[in-house]
Parts: sequence; C-alpha cells; structure tokens
Amino acid sequence: MGYIGGMSTPCGTLVEIRDAIRSGAMSSVDAVRGCLERIEALDGTVCAFTQVFAEKAIADAGAIDARIAAEGAERVGALAGVPVALKDNICLDWGKTTCCSRILEEYESPYTATAAQRLIDAGAVIVGKTNLDEFAMGSSTEHSCFGPSRNPWDTERAPGGSSGGSAAAVAAGMVPLALGSDTGGSIRQPAALCGIVGVKPTYGRISRWGLVAFASSLDQIGPMTRTVEDAGLALDVLCGEDPLDSTSARVEVPAFTDRLRDPIEGLRIGVPAQARSEQNDPDVARVFEETVERLRTMGAEIVDIDLPHMGAGIAAYYIVAPAEASSNLARFDGIRYGRRAEIDQGEDLETLYSRSRAEGFGGEVRRRIMLGTYVLSSGYYDAYYNTALKARRLIKGDFDAVFSADASGAGVHAVLLPSTPTPAFRIGEKIDDPLALYLEDIYTVTANLAGIPGVSVPAGFAEVEGKRLPVGVQLLCPAFGEVNMLRIAAGLADSSALETMPAG
Repeated sequence: MGYIGGMSTPCGTLVEIRDAIRSGAMSSVDAVRGCLERIEALDGTVCAFTQVFAEKAIADAGAIDARIAAEGAERVGALAGVPVALKDNICLDWGKTTCCSRILEEYESPYTATAAQRLIDAGAVIVGKTNLDEFAMGSSTEHSCFGPSRNPWDTERAPGGSSGGSAAAVAAGMVPLALGSDTGGSIRQPAALCGIVGVKPTYGRISRWGLVAFASSLDQIGPMTRTVEDAGLALDVLCGEDPLDSTSARVEVPAFTDRLRDPIEGLRIGVPAQARSEQNDPDVARVFEETVERLRTMGAEIVDIDLPHMGAGIAAYYIVAPAEASSNLARFDGIRYGRRAEIDQGEDLETLYSRSRAEGFGGEVRRRIMLGTYVLSSGYYDAYYNTALKARRLIKGDFDAVFSADASGAGVHAVLLPSTPTPAFRIGEKIDDPLALYLEDIYTVTANLAGIPGVSVPAGFAEVEGKRLPVGVQLLCPAFGEVNMLRIAAGLADSSALETMPAG
C-alpha cells in the first residue's frame, strides 16, 4: 500500500482525485488501481467490503479514460473517473444486493438505484459494496451475516452502524466517497466514530428509489467522505427530484460547494441544554465545549436553546421504525423474495414462510419485526404507534420553534449537538445489550423523525486505553438548509485542522 503521488491521503480526497484526472496528472485506471490496492492491503482486517468489482471497475475506468480523451473530463461528468463505493442495501444491476442478510445472500437486482445511477452518470466508477448491519438495523455493523467491520483507528473497536462498512472504507483511505443510508443516525454515527464527514440530507433531497427499505418515512441516502467539500460535491451530483420516487422533493438543488468558504460571522448557533447530558463520555463533553468556543471565536452567536421533547426521541423512533420495518420486510417470505427453506412433503405454506424467515433473518431483525408487529396489532396501535407519532410531531415542533423567528426577531440557523455520547466501543461490548446500542443514536434519531438535514464532522479526539479515537459533532439545520449547514461544517473543519487518517 502507499500514497498516490501528490495526494494528501492514500487514494486522495474526492476533489483531489477529480482534479488530478481533469489535469491529466492521473488516469481513472490509476485512481481505481490505487484504491483496489488499498482494499487488497487492508480489507482482510477492516472488513469494510462485502463485494469488490475489481475487473469491472478497471474496465469501467478504462472506458472513462477513453471518453475523457475524446470529450474532456468536464463533459464526461463532475466525478469523471473517480472510484466510489455503495452500501450493500443500494441496488445495482450487477453483483448482488444482499443487505448483509442470509435471506438475500443470492439476490441480484434487475435495476440500479437512482442515487447509484447519478454517480455513474457523473462518471464515477463503482468499485464495490460495503458492509452494514443486516437491513440497516443496528449501530455497530455487528449484525451482518458477513461478520463485523472494524474501526480503522482501532480494529478491536466497532466503526458504528449501520453504515459501518462505508465509514471504515473512507476512513481507511480505500475510497474517497461511499454512500450510506441514514434511518436514525446510520451515516452520522459511524462517521463520528471513524473520524470522517457524514451527511444525512433533508428527507426527499435524494431519491430513495432502489434503496432497500427499512423505515420508509425515515430513510435517506447520503455521502460519507473525508472532507466537507467532498460531501458538497457528492450532493451536487446526488440531489434532485426523481419521478420514480414519490417522496423525492420538487425543490431547487443549489450548488452546495459555492458557499463553503463564506464566513459564519453573525450566524446564530443553538446549543440545546439536552446536549450537555451527564451520560456523555467526558472526552465527548470536552470536545463539544471546545467546539462551542471555536464557533464563538469564528464570530457565530451562541444561543442557549431547549428541545424539551428530545428525550422522547429514542422511544418514538423504536416504535415508528420497527413498525415500518415490519411492513416493509413482509415481502421477504421465500416466495416473492429471498431464501426459501426446505420443507417436507405435506407441510403447509405457513411452515414454508415461517421457516424461510427464521433461517433468513438474524436476531436483531427478528427482534424489530416482532416489536413492530406488536405495536401495530389490535389493542396496542393507539397506545404505542399513535402515541409515538404524536411524540414525533412534538419533536418536529421543537425544531420548528428554534429555527423560526422568536421574540427577538430571529431563530437559530443551526443546532449543535454531539454526534454520539461515546467514542468507538469495543466489538462485542454492547452486542448483548440492545438498549445500550440503541442509546448510541440518542443524538441522531430526532433529525430523522423531524425530516431535517444533519452533518457529522470530526471535532477532536478521546484518549481511551492508550488509543486516540475520533469524536464528532453534529449540525442540524432547517429542512433544505444544507447550504448553511455545510458552510458552518466547513468552517469548523478548517478551524480544527484535525488529521482524518488513522495511523497505518
């Protein structure tokens, strides 16, 4: 393994590779080979990938190089020749789309997801699919039929989840961009634990067509990158209305990278009382307070705010999300989709369904299906599901209130929170305590419930057992407020000047 000439990290950042290919300093084949060499060297330990399309990626890169020679890189696309990866719940019409579940271990999608197609149309080269918690249900990537991914900062620790494979691949320099999906924090939480940038866009910003559904009112695809500028470039390509997705928003797509260097002086940043929980790890609390002071030094106005219903977020989420999952996963029955169990002659269809699902789904997915079915059942629907929907509305109302004009005439432009309450935890440390794992998402689920955008950026380090582990902070903004969100995030990233490559 090694550094590609002139790049700041192995494989380089998205912008560095794009610029090198555009200038002729590097070919797409060179860039793809460099990433494949890095994957070959590290993935036996990190386990970020479920599939690597080495031969196809090199062939695709060669075709891109030929197009660049004939047409020029800018005409080929904004990501011409750049290698990228996809979370393995995003469909491609080649390879397999497994969701890291035994029930889909041989599934081949007949179509390509809109988000993936937009990358391809922009000239990107997809080098592989990344590991995840089964059907994106988890916070550690330990609930995968392929086994856990490992955090490149300390391979005894989890990379977070459910997009842990994507986070680990970017953090280890295997690719400059990987797509993840975020239903309750599954982009932002692993981004924080792996020391990279992760964006959950506003609900409807990026098409969900071709994303295997977990909870349809919460799911969003988003980019995971090394820098905020890289994330903005990815959003330029990914965002926009899609006629194939009725929930995609018919709103203008701004140039996300145009205002990244605008000063944040005068912007109002809300700091909720709930962000300063005694449950936060001391290093997380310290990094958060350091971030508040950095923002103040940069000229932002720090405003103390209250999000009174934030504490109900985990409870509401773990009713709404399993309820939707129970419905969405009903199709995986061994007949319409998925692995079909063997049954003896004379056994009935119900036996086939139950045995196929018992063999195909892992323990965490079964837990959530049963929970979701229970809260939707007769006699419990009003007590649980409807109550959770009311809590969801109150949570959204809290954000609406702090973003709206107050008595002084101005709301806040963004809300600052920790991304996670702890640094990366050891693999196996929380696997037998589902509630402890669920609480890793305490600061992230509310953005999904409210449908607003969020970004996690590296902000500092924790010292744990002699290891330096990254700590992230999170910015949340009003719906479709990604431009301001990325502007503040870029200022924070520049001011912290942290390295984002784990040692080795």
